[in-house]
Amino acid sequence: MTSAIPLIGGIPAGPELLIILLVLVLLFGANKIPKLARSTGQAMGEFKKGREEVEEELQKMQEGDLDTDASAETTTETPTETTTETPTDDDLETETETEKESSA
Repeated sequence: MTSAIPLIGGIPAGPELLIILLVLVLLFGANKIPKLARSTGQAMGEFKKGREEVEEELQKMQEGDLDTDASAETTTETPTETTTETPTDDDLETETETEKESSA
């Protein structure tokens, strides 16, 4: 039986962690690291909040679909028709003639 050798050793600890921290300090400076950590935390919070909102919306949509399916089976509605009259060419000509007469 062969064992799998991980290419990446897992979570860095000890000397690896110190080297990573040293590189971060050299790249960003000691003053910017807390700002970067703060902005990263805020971004993660916003992402989590957005994910929760989407999950809640999907849950409400699923519940709404179940409710509408159940109510559609129990009640039948007849659609009401609404008609709107579209003006014909004769109506438009009459309106423009009365506008001309009133402006003269």
